[in-house]
Amino acid sequence: MIVEDISFTVDRGETLAIFGDSGSGKSTIGQILAGLFPVTTGEVRLDGEKLTYPYRGKPRKRIQILFQHPEVAFDPKMKLADSMKEPYLFLKMPYSRKTLCGYLERYGIYDEHLERRPAELSGGELQRLALARAMLLEPSFLVLDEPTSMLDVISQAQIIHLLQEIQREKGLGYLFISHDMALCKHFCTKILHLSGRKLWPAEEGADVPEQCRL
Repeated sequence: MIVEDISFTVDRGETLAIFGDSGSGKSTIGQILAGLFPVTTGEVRLDGEKLTYPYRGKPRKRIQILFQHPEVAFDPKMKLADSMKEPYLFLKMPYSRKTLCGYLERYGIYDEHLERRPAELSGGELQRLALARAMLLEPSFLVLDEPTSMLDVISQAQIIHLLQEIQREKGLGYLFISHDMALCKHFCTKILHLSGRKLWPAEEGADVPEQCRL
Protein backbone atom coordinates (compact mmCIF):
# COMPACT_ATOMS: atom_id res chain seq x y z
CA MET A 1 0.00 0.00 0.00
CA ILE A 2 1.46 3.37 -1.07
CA VAL A 3 -0.64 5.56 1.26
CA GLU A 4 -3.00 4.75 4.10
CA ASP A 5 -5.54 6.46 6.35
CA ILE A 6 -5.60 9.68 4.35
CA SER A 7 -8.61 11.97 4.07
CA PHE A 8 -8.98 15.47 2.69
CA THR A 9 -11.49 17.76 1.03
CA VAL A 10 -10.96 20.34 -1.69
CA ASP A 11 -13.64 23.02 -1.84
CA ARG A 12 -14.60 25.07 -4.88
CA GLY A 13 -12.21 27.96 -5.36
CA GLU A 14 -9.62 26.32 -3.11
CA THR A 15 -6.12 25.13 -3.99
CA LEU A 16 -4.86 22.31 -1.79
CA ALA A 17 -1.21 21.33 -2.10
CA ILE A 18 0.15 17.88 -1.41
CA PHE A 19 3.86 18.35 -0.84
CA GLY A 20 6.38 15.54 -0.56
CA ASP A 21 9.50 13.87 -1.85
CA SER A 22 9.71 11.99 -5.14
CA GLY A 23 8.27 8.50 -4.76
CA SER A 24 6.17 9.39 -1.72
CA GLY A 25 2.90 8.65 -3.51
CA LYS A 26 1.74 12.19 -4.37
CA SER A 27 1.10 11.45 -8.03
CA THR A 28 -0.69 8.21 -7.19
CA ILE A 29 -3.19 10.14 -5.06
CA GLY A 30 -3.77 12.60 -7.89
CA GLN A 31 -4.21 9.91 -10.50
CA ILE A 32 -6.72 8.06 -8.32
CA LEU A 33 -8.74 11.27 -7.93
CA ALA A 34 -8.57 11.83 -11.70
CA GLY A 35 -10.00 8.35 -12.29
CA LEU A 36 -6.87 6.85 -13.84
CA PHE A 37 -6.57 4.17 -11.15
CA PRO A 38 -9.16 2.59 -8.84
CA VAL A 39 -9.02 3.23 -5.13
CA THR A 40 -8.34 -0.04 -3.24
CA THR A 41 -9.89 1.06 0.05
CA GLY A 42 -12.01 4.07 0.94
CA GLU A 43 -13.82 6.22 -1.58
CA VAL A 44 -13.67 9.31 -3.76
CA ARG A 45 -16.59 11.75 -3.72
CA LEU A 46 -17.53 14.66 -5.97
CA ASP A 47 -20.09 17.08 -4.52
CA GLY A 48 -20.99 14.38 -2.01
CA GLU A 49 -21.58 11.70 -4.63
CA LYS A 50 -19.45 8.56 -4.39
CA LEU A 51 -17.57 7.90 -7.63
CA THR A 52 -17.04 4.48 -9.13
CA TYR A 53 -14.15 3.43 -11.35
CA PRO A 54 -13.96 3.95 -14.27
CA TYR A 55 -15.54 7.39 -14.27
CA ARG A 56 -18.38 7.87 -16.72
CA GLY A 57 -20.74 10.71 -17.62
CA LYS A 58 -20.38 13.98 -15.71
CA PRO A 59 -17.47 12.93 -13.44
CA ARG A 60 -15.38 12.07 -16.49
CA LYS A 61 -15.73 15.67 -17.70
CA ARG A 62 -15.74 17.45 -14.36
CA ILE A 63 -12.44 16.04 -13.10
CA GLN A 64 -9.40 16.68 -15.30
CA ILE A 65 -5.65 16.37 -14.81
CA LEU A 66 -2.55 18.22 -15.96
CA PHE A 67 0.59 16.09 -15.98
CA GLN A 68 4.21 16.94 -15.27
CA HIS A 69 4.97 15.93 -18.85
CA PRO A 70 2.24 17.56 -21.00
CA GLU A 71 3.14 15.53 -24.09
CA VAL A 72 1.40 12.48 -22.58
CA ALA A 73 -1.94 14.25 -23.12
CA PHE A 74 -1.48 14.26 -26.90
CA ASP A 75 -1.02 11.67 -29.62
CA PRO A 76 2.57 12.27 -30.83
CA LYS A 77 1.63 11.40 -34.42
CA MET A 78 -1.33 13.76 -34.68
CA LYS A 79 -1.27 17.43 -35.56
CA LEU A 80 -2.38 19.46 -32.58
CA ALA A 81 -5.35 20.81 -34.53
CA ASP A 82 -6.75 17.26 -34.65
CA SER A 83 -6.05 16.64 -30.97
CA MET A 84 -7.81 19.87 -30.02
CA LYS A 85 -10.81 18.95 -32.13
CA GLU A 86 -11.48 15.81 -30.06
CA PRO A 87 -13.14 17.57 -27.06
CA TYR A 88 -15.58 19.29 -29.43
CA LEU A 89 -16.56 15.92 -30.87
CA PHE A 90 -16.80 14.37 -27.39
CA LEU A 91 -19.10 17.16 -26.17
CA LYS A 92 -20.95 17.41 -29.50
CA MET A 93 -20.11 21.11 -29.65
CA PRO A 94 -20.10 23.01 -32.95
CA TYR A 95 -16.53 23.20 -34.21
CA SER A 96 -14.66 25.52 -36.53
CA ARG A 97 -10.98 26.31 -36.78
CA LYS A 98 -11.78 30.00 -36.29
CA THR A 99 -13.69 29.28 -33.06
CA LEU A 100 -10.86 27.13 -31.75
CA CYS A 101 -8.22 29.75 -32.54
CA GLY A 102 -10.27 32.44 -30.83
CA TYR A 103 -10.59 30.25 -27.73
CA LEU A 104 -6.85 29.48 -27.63
CA GLU A 105 -5.69 33.11 -27.78
CA ARG A 106 -5.95 33.59 -24.02
CA TYR A 107 -3.61 30.61 -23.61
CA GLY A 108 -1.01 32.15 -25.92
CA ILE A 109 -1.59 29.52 -28.61
CA TYR A 110 -2.23 30.52 -32.23
CA ASP A 111 -3.13 28.97 -35.55
CA GLU A 112 0.46 28.23 -36.53
CA HIS A 113 0.92 26.10 -33.39
CA LEU A 114 -1.96 23.86 -34.42
CA GLU A 115 -0.20 22.71 -37.59
CA ARG A 116 2.60 21.21 -35.52
CA ARG A 117 2.93 17.95 -33.61
CA PRO A 118 3.54 17.82 -29.83
CA ALA A 119 7.32 17.41 -30.12
CA GLU A 120 7.51 20.65 -32.12
CA LEU A 121 6.21 22.86 -29.29
CA SER A 122 8.10 24.04 -26.23
CA GLY A 123 7.19 22.61 -22.84
CA GLY A 124 5.42 25.81 -21.84
CA GLU A 125 3.42 26.00 -25.07
CA LEU A 126 2.37 22.37 -24.77
CA GLN A 127 1.35 22.73 -21.12
CA ARG A 128 -0.77 25.79 -21.95
CA LEU A 129 -2.39 23.80 -24.75
CA ALA A 130 -3.02 20.87 -22.39
CA LEU A 131 -4.70 23.27 -19.95
CA ALA A 132 -6.83 24.73 -22.75
CA ARG A 133 -7.85 21.23 -23.84
CA ALA A 134 -8.82 20.27 -20.28
CA MET A 135 -10.86 23.45 -19.84
CA LEU A 136 -12.90 22.73 -22.98
CA LEU A 137 -14.54 19.95 -20.95
CA GLU A 138 -15.71 22.53 -18.37
CA PRO A 139 -14.30 20.77 -15.29
CA SER A 140 -15.00 21.80 -11.72
CA PHE A 141 -11.86 20.16 -10.33
CA LEU A 142 -8.31 19.96 -11.68
CA VAL A 143 -5.52 17.70 -10.50
CA LEU A 144 -2.25 19.56 -11.13
CA ASP A 145 0.46 16.91 -11.02
CA GLU A 146 3.65 19.00 -10.87
CA PRO A 147 2.57 20.88 -14.01
CA THR A 148 5.39 23.43 -13.80
CA SER A 149 8.34 21.31 -12.62
CA MET A 150 9.71 20.71 -16.14
CA LEU A 151 9.32 24.34 -17.27
CA ASP A 152 11.59 27.37 -17.21
CA VAL A 153 10.83 30.20 -14.78
CA ILE A 154 8.93 32.33 -17.33
CA SER A 155 6.77 29.41 -18.46
CA GLN A 156 6.09 28.46 -14.82
CA ALA A 157 4.85 31.99 -14.10
CA GLN A 158 2.61 31.92 -17.20
CA ILE A 159 0.97 28.65 -16.17
CA ILE A 160 0.43 29.74 -12.56
CA HIS A 161 -1.03 33.07 -13.70
CA LEU A 162 -3.42 31.28 -16.10
CA LEU A 163 -4.51 28.86 -13.39
CA GLN A 164 -5.18 31.71 -10.97
CA GLU A 165 -7.22 33.61 -13.58
CA ILE A 166 -9.27 30.53 -14.45
CA GLN A 167 -9.92 29.76 -10.80
CA ARG A 168 -11.18 33.29 -10.15
CA GLU A 169 -13.48 33.09 -13.17
CA LYS A 170 -14.76 29.53 -12.82
CA GLY A 171 -14.41 28.75 -9.12
CA LEU A 172 -12.54 25.51 -9.76
CA GLY A 173 -10.97 23.45 -7.00
CA TYR A 174 -7.34 22.49 -7.52
CA LEU A 175 -5.21 19.71 -6.07
CA PHE A 176 -1.62 20.89 -6.57
CA ILE A 177 1.02 18.16 -6.31
CA SER A 178 4.55 19.45 -5.85
CA HIS A 179 7.95 19.05 -4.19
CA ASP A 180 8.49 22.85 -4.30
CA MET A 181 7.42 24.32 -0.96
CA ALA A 182 8.04 27.93 -2.05
CA LEU A 183 5.66 27.47 -4.98
CA CYS A 184 3.08 25.78 -2.75
CA LYS A 185 3.15 28.71 -0.35
CA HIS A 186 2.75 31.19 -3.21
CA PHE A 187 -0.05 29.39 -5.03
CA CYS A 188 -2.02 27.30 -2.57
CA THR A 189 -4.71 27.90 0.02
CA LYS A 190 -3.43 25.16 2.32
CA ILE A 191 -0.65 22.58 2.28
CA LEU A 192 -0.47 18.96 3.37
CA HIS A 193 2.80 17.05 3.67
CA LEU A 194 2.84 13.43 2.51
CA SER A 195 5.32 11.51 4.61
CA GLY A 196 5.38 7.97 5.95
CA ARG A 197 2.36 7.09 3.76
CA LYS A 198 0.22 9.64 5.63
CA LEU A 199 -0.76 13.29 5.22
CA TRP A 200 0.27 15.86 7.83
CA PRO A 201 -0.71 19.53 8.03
CA ALA A 202 2.24 21.63 6.91
CA GLU A 203 1.15 24.96 8.36
CA GLU A 204 3.62 26.55 10.73
CA GLY A 205 3.08 25.38 14.29
CA ALA A 206 0.88 22.44 13.29
CA ASP A 207 1.08 19.29 15.40
CA VAL A 208 3.24 17.11 13.17
CA PRO A 209 5.94 14.59 14.00
CA GLU A 210 9.44 16.10 14.22
CA GLN A 211 10.65 14.21 11.14
CA CYS A 212 7.80 15.69 9.08
CA ARG A 213 8.30 19.34 10.05
CA LEU A 214 9.10 21.71 7.18
